[in-house]
Amino acid sequence: MISTSPAPLIDIGVSPTGAADLVLLTGMSGGGKSVAMHALEDAGFFCVDNLPPELLPQFLMLEERRGKRRVAIAVDVRSAGSLPHLLPLIKQLRSEGTAVRSIFLDANTEALMRRFSETRRPHPLRQDDTSGDDAHRALLDAIQLERELLAALRVESTVIDTSLLRPAQLRAWVRDLVAVKGESLTLVFESFAFKHGVPSDADFVFDVRVLPNPYYDRELRPLNGRDKPVAAYLEDQPEVRLMLAQIGSFIGQWLPSFAADQRSYLTIAIGCTGGQHRSVYLVETLTRQFAYHGQVLKRHRELDYR
Repeated sequence: MISTSPAPLIDIGVSPTGAADLVLLTGMSGGGKSVAMHALEDAGFFCVDNLPPELLPQFLMLEERRGKRRVAIAVDVRSAGSLPHLLPLIKQLRSEGTAVRSIFLDANTEALMRRFSETRRPHPLRQDDTSGDDAHRALLDAIQLERELLAALRVESTVIDTSLLRPAQLRAWVRDLVAVKGESLTLVFESFAFKHGVPSDADFVFDVRVLPNPYYDRELRPLNGRDKPVAAYLEDQPEVRLMLAQIGSFIGQWLPSFAADQRSYLTIAIGCTGGQHRSVYLVETLTRQFAYHGQVLKRHRELDYR
């Protein structure tokens, strides 16, 4: 029988740069774990797929004997019977000083259904060979069951919504996450288009569709919020300045409280109609405004890696 009693303190917590050395990658089947694992391998991590959670303490002790190296472990619903052991192990490792960075790859049900249909891969929780409408319902039921099984782990993790991400975006976002230092809260600003849906990984969502829209200026339409003409146009709008001041004040007021609550990440999503002008400009400006915080990431869901 495999013991799950507490393991000794394992000194693999952080690299000389302060980045996390133990990354736990999990999430929904079809969420993009293979892409993320390749990104971690490219970043210099030693990657292990589908390690049973009961073996995690022993594996880390073996790694300690081999010498320090950055480790990424993928765990998913294929180890469903062992998942109850995982959260206590994560909490144990963190209490002993190991910087565990848990990343949960999520996607909406529509995206997951499409991916399984395109790849013709069976869902790991689907146990029948039905076809047609019955197969569609069986896949929906499997996805819902998986969400329930992974719900507690999702709460304890940094979530990336991959529903609309291209592989290059996901690889870049994962590399950004594991590069930042793990001992304090990381602030993430993300722009998006409401017409493509709200990111499910957002802690706060601000709707800036009420602001003047550069899209209606023929010269500004093909540009985006990172371009100087668009920025100059928006900087001249009193409503934009007021929105920036109020969002910045809210974040600045509550950021210390979130940091004190042992949060690893706080994601602020800013949305406009097309995710090209207003939301991008606000994310760029807020990222500069909060640069003093030290650990600040920015994402442009509709622009990155077009």
